[in-house]
Amino acid sequence: MSLVLGLDSGGTKTILAFADRRGQIVSLHRDRGLDPSVNKNWAQTLQKMLNQDALALKRVDAAVLGVPFHDEVAEYTAAQKAAAQAFIPGKSLVQNDVRVAFDGALAGRPGVLILAGTGSMAWASRNGPDDPHVRVGGWGDAFGDEGSAFWIGQKALAAVSCNLDGRAPALTLSHGILSALGLQDGDLMGWCYGLKNRRTGFAGLAVAVSTLADAGCSEAVAILHCAADHLAAHIMAAWRQTNPQSPLCWSYAGGVFSSQIVLRRVAEKLLHAPVPPILPPVGGAILRAARCAGWVIDEAWLDRLAASLAEH
Repeated sequence: MSLVLGLDSGGTKTILAFADRRGQIVSLHRDRGLDPSVNKNWAQTLQKMLNQDALALKRVDAAVLGVPFHDEVAEYTAAQKAAAQAFIPGKSLVQNDVRVAFDGALAGRPGVLILAGTGSMAWASRNGPDDPHVRVGGWGDAFGDEGSAFWIGQKALAAVSCNLDGRAPALTLSHGILSALGLQDGDLMGWCYGLKNRRTGFAGLAVAVSTLADAGCSEAVAILHCAADHLAAHIMAAWRQTNPQSPLCWSYAGGVFSSQIVLRRVAEKLLHAPVPPILPPVGGAILRAARCAGWVIDEAWLDRLAASLAEH
């Protein structure tokens, strides 16, 4: 039985899945992110994940890996391609992680995908998967990563620090963030500078901000609204560079969009409701791999793949 392999990795986690010709998931594995800027052992992590299902790997017709920083930093890109060729038999294609999210959310249709996970980026195409693509954002935390989980966490910490040293009045946000971290007031700096991975540590605070916003914390809502405004700006910039004469078609991916506050705000800013994602990012990698393998893909196959991924 022939299979395809799809992998989606970001700053926080990796999902690897094998699928058969029917669009059914045969096995699925999770591990830490393969971000080469923070996980120096990313290649070993990838190899370990692949070796968890060595028999399935031998039956792979094609593989697509969506990984951070691909086609952005030359050194990382070369190493990622070399690892794929070394670890995966047969046909393999390495892509940026936002590209596979685009392929999954729109299933090859033209439009704009906004991804907001640990980082943020918009990806757009005028006519479909083989058309030239436009990328907006995705510069990483050193430049901004506006609207991402990292950005949300950093803005929350900035607000808490202003409260703790008297630059701002006591905030509900401060109490909520410190409580989520299990910290006393004086421990916040130690927590921050003691993090092994500050990027993912800050990004993890986005969940607490979202919870506080859902409970009515106005400071948390303001941060999420500002994040959404940045994400809407990403989408508009990508749309203007691809297909501004056509009605805006956009979809989304990433943990930040688990917040209905963010999703509603982006839609309000754009004056267009989103297209619900057809497949998650790992599904986009599987779909691209199936097409690389020459498999026949139709709507029924996409439906089966979406259902099978949901079960896993």
